[in-house]
Parts: sequence; structure tokens; C-alpha cells
Amino acid sequence: MHPVRILSLTLLLASSPLLAQEAGDFSFNGFGTLGITRLGGEDSGRSYGIQGQVNDRWRGDELSRLGGQFTYHVRNDLVATAQVKAAADQDSWGLDLDWLYLAWETTDRLTLRAGRLRNPVYMYSETLNVGVTYPWLRLPDEVYYQLQIADYEGADLLYSIPLDFGSLTWQVNGGQAHNRNHFIHDDQHDMDYRKIFGINATLTTHDWGTFRIAYSEASLNMHLPYMDGTPLEGIADDVKGKFTAVGYQYDDGTWMATSEATRIVIEGLTPSYDAFYVMAGRRFGNLGAHLTYAQLDDEFTGRQSSWTGGLTYRLTPMVILKGEYKRVDNAGGSQGVFVREGNEYLEALARSQLLGQPMRTFDGDILSAGIDFLF
Repeated sequence: MHPVRILSLTLLLASSPLLAQEAGDFSFNGFGTLGITRLGGEDSGRSYGIQGQVNDRWRGDELSRLGGQFTYHVRNDLVATAQVKAAADQDSWGLDLDWLYLAWETTDRLTLRAGRLRNPVYMYSETLNVGVTYPWLRLPDEVYYQLQIADYEGADLLYSIPLDFGSLTWQVNGGQAHNRNHFIHDDQHDMDYRKIFGINATLTTHDWGTFRIAYSEASLNMHLPYMDGTPLEGIADDVKGKFTAVGYQYDDGTWMATSEATRIVIEGLTPSYDAFYVMAGRRFGNLGAHLTYAQLDDEFTGRQSSWTGGLTYRLTPMVILKGEYKRVDNAGGSQGVFVREGNEYLEALARSQLLGQPMRTFDGDILSAGIDFLF
């Protein structure tokens, strides 16, 4: 079996609890990334990314992480799983409990899970922090920066249907996530996600790759201090957010391709956001190369687009060296994934609406290098 498939199977323990093992069995799998990244081509002090961790200095806090997954078989059909990760939250480091749940395999096809789970909105949601499962050092920002909630408290069910040419898996989930960190306009706020509901379907074929479609919604509540005292105060209270995604993935050990397209709508608060990326790559033994085009469209401010080229080299079956270059361009007043301070954003918005002055756009070049590993 190709090393990539071996690693993927090793790391998908949470979604496939391996219930054939005996009661009392315990397992541990570790993963991590050591990486550095830098933004060039922009004015000093500008930053980029979900938490603004990329700027004109070489930094390792956005890409670097260390985690472990623990699995305990309570009995043959009941498994407890926990995953802990050490990573940076803005400028400080801490421990996060990504997963803590029980999985009950009621039949060969149906599994029920309850506890703290991954929010399964993206193709790589289950392995979001496990870099060996995807070719990039940084997942395409245009798509993956949109939903900052990674986990929730609740339950889901997975139902798998075997087919002659592969398998079809349905997943339905629901729950809530209170006091989650949400980064916006150079500051961090508490966000409550209530009444989370989602459904997705994944068709895995033997020869044609994997196809996925997902839908998720939640009631959102967030306090924005820089809106206090303005007509927009309380605008982010109890609004409904909807997220839709379709994806495709192919990997035969030599050729690889991945694409996702998403739409997010927050009713009555923001315009819709449409985003997608398309990646194609090839392996030459232990060496791999890939090229990605990504695009994010904001109905209100404009478009961010980017090209990313990367190289990977498999040092061992468990260690992958990666390097990539990303060129980001914004148009039409879009700030894209670049960070503006709250006051700066409101002032630019006012000038745009009242005086017709175009909002400033930002462009940049992002260099990243690092190593993904398992242990």
C-alpha cells in the first residue's frame, strides 16, 4: 500500500473507531508540524490570517502545533477517544481539547458518537491539524478561514452503505458551541453557536476518487465592542448562519487533485461569501509538487485570489518536508484574509459609503517552510 494511504488510515482513527479490537485495548498516536511563515510585499505592520499571525517577520506560531490522540476500547462495540493539541492562540500558547467523545457501533454500518466532536463542514475537518493528510503547509485560506469553529458539544451518527464501486457514508450532527474564540478586525471575541445542525454525504469510489457535499447551520451570537454606541450595536445577536460545501479528492499515489467550493450566508448581517480552490499535483517518488488556485468573493467588498506552488519531500514514511510560495491579490476593495483594525475598517467603510472613496486593497507574498510528522 502506498505510504500516503497508510498515513491516512492511521490518522482517521476518530472517524473509524476500529471496534474490532478487544475491550481494554489502548492506543496513542501523535502528530505535529514545525513550520515558519512570512508575509512580504506589504507595508510594515500589516498582518494576514485568521488570527493575524503572519506578518513581515518569520514566525512559527501559525503553522506549528503538537498533538496526540488517545483511544480506549471500553468494550468491543464502545470506544472512547480524546485528542489534545498544543498550539498558539494569537500570541500565546496553550492546550486545546479538540475531541472527547464515545463512539458506539450499533451495527456494521451505523455508528453513534457523543461528546466534543469536530464540526464536519470541510473535506479536511477530521484531520484539520494533521498536516501529513494534505499536501499544503497552510490549507487554502480563502476557504478554510471562513468558519473558525472547529469543534462543538453534541452528537452525530455515521451510516455507511457498501457499493460495488466503493461506499457511501451519511453523517448527521447537532449540538452547540459556547464561548468559542472568534478573530475579527485585529481582535478576539467570544462567539456562541447554538442549534448547530449539519448533514453531509461522502461517496468514496475505488477508481474515481472521493466526492463530498455538506450543509451546516447555526444560530450565532457575538458581541462586537467597536460597534457599541453606533446604530450597529447588537447587530451580531441571534443571527442565523448557513454554510454549504462541495468537494472532490483524488489520489492514486502518483497523481493527486483536490477541490472544494463553499458558500456562507449570515442572514441580515453580512452579504454572502463564495469561495473555492482547485489543486493538482504529482509525485516523483519521494518528491511531490502541487499548484493551487483559490478565490474568495465577498458581495460587498470584492475578491481575493491567490496562486500557491509547493514542494514536498518524504524523508521517512512518517515525516514530510514542505515548502510553498503563495501570491495573494485583492480587488474591488476587498481586504480578503488580511487584517484591519476595527476602527480602521469602520472609517474606510464610512468613506466608501459617504464619499465614494474606494476601500484600500492589500496584496502580498507568503513564504512558508516546515515539516509534518507522526509518532
